[in-house]
Amino acid sequence: MTRFVRSASLLFSGVFAGFLVCVLVLENSLRGFDAAVYTQTRLVELDSLDKLASATLIPAMITTVLLAIRARGNDRRIVLVAIALLVVVFATTFAINLPINSHQSAWSVQNPPSDWASVRDRWQVAHLIRTVAAVLAFGVLITASQITATVRDRGRRMAMSGRG
Repeated sequence: MTRFVRSASLLFSGVFAGFLVCVLVLENSLRGFDAAVYTQTRLVELDSLDKLASATLIPAMITTVLLAIRARGNDRRIVLVAIALLVVVFATTFAINLPINSHQSAWSVQNPPSDWASVRDRWQVAHLIRTVAAVLAFGVLITASQITATVRDRGRRMAMSGRG
């Protein structure tokens, strides 16, 4: 059961982190365009990307918490670091990104607000923070998985050699 939970945690956190990196690249590309192009692209993003974020972040958090419950010793401590990083993602999303998303969903391509660039910048900085946290969480989970596999393999080798 723990292997399944670990695999699910890795899958969902990896897909979520990759999704955030893609959005980061897109958003960085938009910095060279005017308000109308930025607004049009954001309206397209807001159509469905929040659903993808929810469909990957929520299962990533649930499976990682389940993994922490099932883990022991150093593995648990490492997984708790990943949970803390995912909490940073969740908090940043709810405190900054989602309120801006809600505000931007009412923007007009023909008449974007005069402060569009400062709103964009706030959203992008918050997105950078949550992207870094998500990528680090995924990396921490990979590290925990590798450590667990190494310990498990060492135990098997010792048992097979008659020392266990």
